Amino acid sequence: MGAMTAIEKIIKRMRANPSDVRFSDLVKVCTAFFGPPRNTGGSHTVFKTPWHGDPRINLQRAAGKAKAYQVKQVMEAIDKLGTL
Repeated sequence: MGAMTAIEKIIKRMRANPSDVRFSDLVKVCTAFFGPPRNTGGSHTVFKTPWHGDPRINLQRAAGKAKAYQVKQVMEAIDKLGTL
């Protein structure tokens, strides 16, 4: 197995400890999987996902960190994509 990419390292840390993820790292991961955010205004950063139903991931910064429940939602969305 080759060297892990920066995104893979962040995802590994996210899975190990979802309550200790930097917001900027979560945005990097979402951008890698879902493209640039469609909305960065105000306190929300919103990413569009490729499925029907509730096709978005809505992130909020909490003192420089990502909220743990939002980290878990991102992990579920990545798993749903079936790419990792």
